[in-house]
Amino acid sequence: MLKTLKTIFKQDKEKIKVPRFVQDIIPVKAIYEDGLFLVGKNKYSKSYKFLDINYAVASREDKEAMFLEYSELLNSLDTGSTAKITINNRRINKLDFEKKILLKDAGDDLDKFRKEYNTMLDSQSKTANEIVQEKILTISVYKKTKEEARSYFSRIEKVFELPGEKRYNITVLLITTLFWRI
Repeated sequence: MLKTLKTIFKQDKEKIKVPRFVQDIIPVKAIYEDGLFLVGKNKYSKSYKFLDINYAVASREDKEAMFLEYSELLNSLDTGSTAKITINNRRINKLDFEKKILLKDAGDDLDKFRKEYNTMLDSQSKTANEIVQEKILTISVYKKTKEEARSYFSRIEKVFELPGEKRYNITVLLITTLFWRI
């Protein structure tokens, strides 16, 4: 265990150079089409957007299943990998909310249900101070080649997926459209 930690700390130590441009501060060296990031010498990362799970109201069987699935996810990670959770709070754009989320009247008998649904969603958005939380899991690992890194991340992604459903309610969202493009 200590040998593994020493190896990780040794790999994380890269030469520090004084940045001359803002782009030099961003640790991303390359972004590949499949969402794989090269973020240092032989260090690769991939990010996944996931949804919340309401653990407090789940039944005992569901809690046990969630715990076992979570432990399976942790066991699928290498000892040298790191995982970070980013929580991004952002304001809801009212026009986008109305256009993308709210249901439009169709002129049929179901319009009263659409109005009720829209009223409920509108009141919930106001009680949340019009803030949406996005949760992103970023996993990083040292691998010698990008093919090894791709193989590693595909093994992790298999833990996320089950036929016909999403385990952990995780949407495997490849975050490649960030503000830098290479």
